[in-house]
Amino acid sequence: MGALKKGVLAFLRFWQVFISPLYPPSCRYYPSCSNYAIMAVEKHGVLRGMMKAMWRVLRCNPFSKGGVDYP
Repeated sequence: MGALKKGVLAFLRFWQVFISPLYPPSCRYYPSCSNYAIMAVEKHGVLRGMMKAMWRVLRCNPFSKGGVDYP
């Protein structure tokens, strides 16, 4: 695993443990957006995984139906 990938995954886990608990749960999808980002980076690599994660965050809004969505 490359250093960039390790760094991105470490940041996402930091977000889940320290930042995310400060906000109320609001994700309309399962798995949560941060879990989706981790799964996408592990499966597709940093560039494509983060692009998929950003697209997921943009879709997570009050007008979205939500549901189960895996990378």
